[in-house]
Amino acid sequence: MKLGSLAQRTSLRTKLFLTFFPLLLLILGSFLVYVNWFVVQPLREKTVDETLLTAEKLSEQLDDYLDVQNQLSQRLLANARLFEAMDLERNPAYTRLARVRMLKEAMFQALGPSMDIRDMAVYDLNGIPVASYLGTNVPLDLKSITREPKYAEALNGSHYILYMTQSDTMAFVRSIINVDGEIFGYLSILLDNAYMQRVADGVLGSDVYVVDAEGSVVLKSTHADKTYPQERLGREWSGSGIYTDGSDDRYVAYQKSDNNGWTTVVVTSKESALGSVNSVRNISIIVIVSLTLFSFAYLYFSASNFVLPIRRLRAQIMRMNYSNLNLQSDSKLQNNDLVLLNEAFGELLDRLQTSIEREKLAVHEEAMARNSALQAHIAPHFIHNALYLISIASQEGKNEAVSDMCKQLSESLRYIVSSPYKHVSMLEEIEHTRRYLSLVERNYEEDLQWEIDMDPSADAIQLPRLVIQPFVENCIEHAFNRTDPPWTIRIQVKLYNGLWAIEIGDNGQGLRPEEIKAIMDKIEQSDHGIQDMKRESLGIGSMGIVNTVNRLKLMYKNRLFFNIFNNADQGATVQIIASLKRDFY
Repeated sequence: MKLGSLAQRTSLRTKLFLTFFPLLLLILGSFLVYVNWFVVQPLREKTVDETLLTAEKLSEQLDDYLDVQNQLSQRLLANARLFEAMDLERNPAYTRLARVRMLKEAMFQALGPSMDIRDMAVYDLNGIPVASYLGTNVPLDLKSITREPKYAEALNGSHYILYMTQSDTMAFVRSIINVDGEIFGYLSILLDNAYMQRVADGVLGSDVYVVDAEGSVVLKSTHADKTYPQERLGREWSGSGIYTDGSDDRYVAYQKSDNNGWTTVVVTSKESALGSVNSVRNISIIVIVSLTLFSFAYLYFSASNFVLPIRRLRAQIMRMNYSNLNLQSDSKLQNNDLVLLNEAFGELLDRLQTSIEREKLAVHEEAMARNSALQAHIAPHFIHNALYLISIASQEGKNEAVSDMCKQLSESLRYIVSSPYKHVSMLEEIEHTRRYLSLVERNYEEDLQWEIDMDPSADAIQLPRLVIQPFVENCIEHAFNRTDPPWTIRIQVKLYNGLWAIEIGDNGQGLRPEEIKAIMDKIEQSDHGIQDMKRESLGIGSMGIVNTVNRLKLMYKNRLFFNIFNNADQGATVQIIASLKRDFY
């Protein structure tokens, strides 16, 4: 019930807005899903793949650098003079200086014009330095190295090892061995830490760690997080991959080299890795929110503009009433359907106005016909009584009185029959009543006394013809039957604050309560003169009262109040009150 009443109270603009609002949400939601699935998600996957690719590229760069050192060592081992200088048994005559010179010459030929290493040195089988290319003093304990099983196997073959010196310098070490597998000494190449550091620092927004096969960190970027747990780097690495660490806010991409056993680990925070993705997502959210707000505003104002002509049309309709059916055409209407609706409604009002004018004319004519018919009921009775009084005066030989009475009757007849459809003023109705009383007075002489007290401001009040005289006639015919003369009739007319009142009182026998009730009921049942009168239901006098009240009601409708009551001392009073401004009920 509440929802139904709420739906009825909801404006058309709100209904239009609520109708298109789900469609708008569906479109924007579809756009958001599209951006997330086909833009953000692929971009996130691409970013993750690029992080893994970065680890692979770093590992390849370090592999390439070590391959260069391996090629350098092989070029040196391919020089026969190296073995000649290191073979002390076959060449005992060589002095130490000659050996050093021969070794440096061999190293120069192997290095060529460019050098991307820190130094190169040759050691004998006892691990004692024999010659150094640049003379960098980096002590290397080859005796201890060769005794370690994990290094011994590689050095006894044709492989190389990578060893971290005490000064945190990475050394490339391999045996000086001929094709027969005979070892003459050891070759050590001190790698360029600055070069490898540049490789590690070349990745922006990420921390780079290079871990050897034992899990020790051999290289890390300058700004690497020092608090990153060492145990996470010391795990067993295999192949390549990417995962999120325990805190679930960093990506860890790794690539293990098959050549040297080093694992390149790239640690990137999600905020940094997904920065571009988050930017796209945030921009998408801003765009969607902006589109939503713009769509809301556009939909709201579009609904308002759509409903505005209907509201104007409704406002014009609300201003119309029975006497004003004019509908002004709105030139601002842009919607063709609303223009057609406006024109159609205007045509409907024109036809309605014509029909109402015809109805008003028909109702007016019907009211006039009813008024004339009701008035016709009164006039014959008045004429009959007047003629009866004239005949009595004639029989009594009152020729002068008969002449005056005929003259007064003539004036009264002229008043009755002239323009029966038109209303008369209060002054004209009072003058007619005076003539009637003067006519009746001829018959009753001093037994009848009458008085008219009229407020001069009430002269112009409009009335139907013959509304006062029938009540006066009723007093003479019925009120004085069982009352001794003198008989008195008093008429008062007053006007006060938009109300006029007529009181017609007598000093007769009055009315019984059941008679008053019967008369009032008959007036109520007569329905303003529309229903037929049943003459046998009441006495002759009451019919004149009902007839007169009905004619007054045809003119004043709900602005009329009628009452009959007995006076406190003697007689009865008829009271008629009407409003010139508003209804009583």
